[in-house]
Amino acid sequence: MEHTIPAEDPHDPATWPTGRSVMLEPLVRRVLAPNASPYTFTGTQTYIVGNGPDVAVIDPGPADTGVAGHADTNGAGHVEAILAAVGSARIAAIVCTHTHRDHSPASRPLRAMTGAPIIGCAPLVLDDSGPRADAAFDPEYAPDRVLLDGERITGSGWTIEAVATPGHTSNHLCLALSESGALFTGDHVMGWSTSVVSPPDGDMAAYMTSLQKLYDREDRVYYPAHGPQINNPRQLVRGMIGHRRQRERQIVTLLEGGARSIPDFVAAMYKGLDERLQGAAGRSVLAHLVDLEQKGRVARNAQTWTILN
Repeated sequence: MEHTIPAEDPHDPATWPTGRSVMLEPLVRRVLAPNASPYTFTGTQTYIVGNGPDVAVIDPGPADTGVAGHADTNGAGHVEAILAAVGSARIAAIVCTHTHRDHSPASRPLRAMTGAPIIGCAPLVLDDSGPRADAAFDPEYAPDRVLLDGERITGSGWTIEAVATPGHTSNHLCLALSESGALFTGDHVMGWSTSVVSPPDGDMAAYMTSLQKLYDREDRVYYPAHGPQINNPRQLVRGMIGHRRQRERQIVTLLEGGARSIPDFVAAMYKGLDERLQGAAGRSVLAHLVDLEQKGRVARNAQTWTILN
């Protein structure tokens, strides 16, 4: 059954049913994967673009059953739900914004079942040195074609253009739907939470540059991989840029009072934070510190950081 008006309360994750095809606009439908967690909100949202004989599937999501409550697992039945939503249409492209395991693994069973090519972000396999708070990378992701910034794929009545947005991950893409002014933002911009930027692959300087790139565009609406659609995109992005700059100022101010460790920053900057999210906060603090270090403003000594000027 297809629903033309989302019934979900954007502030209540419990009201978001999984596996249901929801029409968001004439060319865009959404199917929610069953992997809700503190890092994915209601779960990963797969988008189906097109209403004619062929469609594109954006961010097919996690595969297999996994463990409920983990961001990179619990995709039971999601591929089947995507196929039910697609119906008799041909899948012309399976498109991935990036290769965290809550986004790309289902591309492989979907390709095996339909013959559709995997097109989108570049592959990335990284042995991350730190305790990851967001989903780990998908080492088996193997695209048939990598989309570079500005490249397009087309179908019956739809055109998708790649917008390179490194920062959350180095291979992150947003995807612009030319016919409607919509932008699929993956994990780069979300309405329910700020994105985790986790070194060494996550890069705060690149993330800020990519935010500015989106602010300079004129997209009508954002469809993120997690959380509700964003109807005031430039206003939100402006606020996100200001928020990240404020976090950087907080870090500098704290360092002016003496050397600090990552847990010290998190305790001072994120009062009342859900303990399950403290790892994510620490990774983003680290990303700011690495950026400041590269600018010659701070230095590290083992597990502590000090200000230089």
